[in-house]
Amino acid sequence: MPAGGRLLNQTDAIGARLDRLPGGWPVWRLVVLISLGGFFEFYDLMMTGYISPSLVAAGVFHQGAQGLFGLTDQATFAAATFLGLFFGVLFFAQVADRFGRRAIFTASLIWYAAATAIMALQSTALAIDAWRLIAGIGIGVELVTIDAYVSELVPPRLRGRAFAVNQAIQFLAVPIVALACWLLASRTVLGLAGWRWVMLAGAVGALVVWVIRAAIPESPRWLAAHGRLDEAERIVARLEARTGIAPCDPGGAPADPQAPPGRLREIFAPPYGRRTALMVAFNILQAIGFYGFGNWAPSLIAAQGHGVIRSLQYASIIAIAFPLSPLICAAFADRFERKAQIAAAAAGTAIFGLVFAFQSAAGVLIALGVAITFCNNWLSLAYHAYQAELFPTRIRARAVGFVYSWSRASTVVSSFVIAALLGAFGAGGVFAFIAAAMALASASILMLGPRTSGRGLEELSG
Repeated sequence: MPAGGRLLNQTDAIGARLDRLPGGWPVWRLVVLISLGGFFEFYDLMMTGYISPSLVAAGVFHQGAQGLFGLTDQATFAAATFLGLFFGVLFFAQVADRFGRRAIFTASLIWYAAATAIMALQSTALAIDAWRLIAGIGIGVELVTIDAYVSELVPPRLRGRAFAVNQAIQFLAVPIVALACWLLASRTVLGLAGWRWVMLAGAVGALVVWVIRAAIPESPRWLAAHGRLDEAERIVARLEARTGIAPCDPGGAPADPQAPPGRLREIFAPPYGRRTALMVAFNILQAIGFYGFGNWAPSLIAAQGHGVIRSLQYASIIAIAFPLSPLICAAFADRFERKAQIAAAAAGTAIFGLVFAFQSAAGVLIALGVAITFCNNWLSLAYHAYQAELFPTRIRARAVGFVYSWSRASTVVSSFVIAALLGAFGAGGVFAFIAAAMALASASILMLGPRTSGRGLEELSG
């Protein structure tokens, strides 16, 4: 019997049994396997900022504002990436609620790997942007599905740490792609330009992970929500056996064997309407800070008086903080309220960014870049866990996809805004824009967001 004496039906009982699992290797193994898929999505996603200088050096991208529509090719490339992500999370993320988390992992991996491989063989900015947009659709679906899956598997007391480990593995891709771009920017290997090898590596690696993740079961919560209780029971019983705890039968009334499917309109009705509005606004704002620095780090460093190759070197050093910062955050990810962590991290990005804008010494730029990266990654792992907790299993992927899509739309627009600000006002103008957005993000989530830490998904959905 759960807290408060509420009688569980069989669907809720599956969630209760998952929530009582100890934090042993069988649970963490699933988190690691899921996160490995996210590694290559982030490799491909964060390649946006690091590959652009290499494409300029190779003559594929134009220097300055001579690209499509009279804009910089880097801005157009970033916009194509995030427009694809926007379409993926808005229009296709809901398929994970309909067909299951595991099936969509596989489909989206194949989609984006194939599109990225084709992109690597293109020789014009327009063709690269077109295939980048197509690849972005698959990446967007994958990242939303990962958030839903991790939140549904892990007990509440471990959820913050699980997202920290998840992001540490995913973010390990950032220093690797940064290093690859730096080392290969001006080289030709086996007759292929270095930038092509950087792209192909992500596509090939994704196919390897697709094979590895065959060992991942479907989400028991998703199965139970769709009336497939026998399958959910078998998976949970296997996890209980592997973690060494006795099977639990909370008892209670049976569930409807075929629960009604979720609908997108549910996220606009009470009690989810206010949560949806809050997370839409938050995602618009946080994307300006996270991707405003992540996608533009080499260019922002170059604007401080450093050349292209040197800026890539500094950005590669800063990128080392990507996988390390979530591991540091894992030590306190479940000790403090999630929304307070989000607010503190956003404020940190605003403050360190403003200081960064007025520096030129290499050591200071790197140190501040690491501090911004730490705050951005702390923000990322906390809000990815947070927004997945706010919605019930039957609509989790489509709800997260909808609110998350606004971060993608925001990045499309802000890519052009940042390009204009960088040209007109330098790094100072860019970071003033970022600081204002992150200050609003911090205030909104702190004042309006519900508390979630340590609470079960079924409790939060009620």
